[in-house]
Order: sequence, then C-alpha cells, then structure tokens
Amino acid sequence: MAESVEEYLETFEPDVQGILQNVRLAIHRGVPGASEEIHEGVPAILLGDRCAFHFGGTAHDVRLSPVPHFDGPLEADVSPYRADDGTIRFMYAQDVPYELIQHLASAIGAQHLEAQQPTV
Repeated sequence: MAESVEEYLETFEPDVQGILQNVRLAIHRGVPGASEEIHEGVPAILLGDRCAFHFGGTAHDVRLSPVPHFDGPLEADVSPYRADDGTIRFMYAQDVPYELIQHLASAIGAQHLEAQQPTV
C-alpha cells in the first residue's frame, strides 16, 4: 500500500496520473495550506489535524468524498456528478472540471473551518 500521495499516484497509468495530479493541484488551489496524507488507502486532505475529504482514482473515474450538499449554484453544478453516498465522480472519458473541483475544495474547506469555530 502506498505510504505517500506521490506513491499512490504512481500506481496509475501515466495518463491517469496526470489527471489525478491536476485534481490534486485544483484541490490545493481551493484550500491553500492544506496538508495531505494517505488515509484508508487514498489521499486525504487535512485542514489542521482533521481530514476534510478524500480523493482517489479508480479504473474509470476520480472521486471526492465525503462531499456535503450545498445550497444554490454550487450544488446545481455538482449534482450531475453526485452519487448517493456523498461521493462525487468525474469520469476520465469526459473533461474533468478542475475549476469545479477547486470550488468544491474551497467550499468544503470553508465548511470544515466553520465547524471548528467554538460556539459562543
């Protein structure tokens, strides 16, 4: 099993590695300063010391999970890719929407940070 995100990405064919690397870059543009580690066999995006979400590849798609439901236009943009279990799937055979992935990462990061704020 891979011990780093780089090792994880190297397990895929070169064309898929490129897609996954671009997904990784889009995520980090959305949540600058986030760290990453392998968790449960796939890359996890950490905000502070907590996992905000995972991303990973399969034979046919790249997935982000868990992805909460959003209000408004972002959910409308995400809904065609949403599976019923909180997973978002982007097929390799279609154009992977890196800008949408960046916005998703930013929105998840904002929700995650908001949840970390102490209640008064």
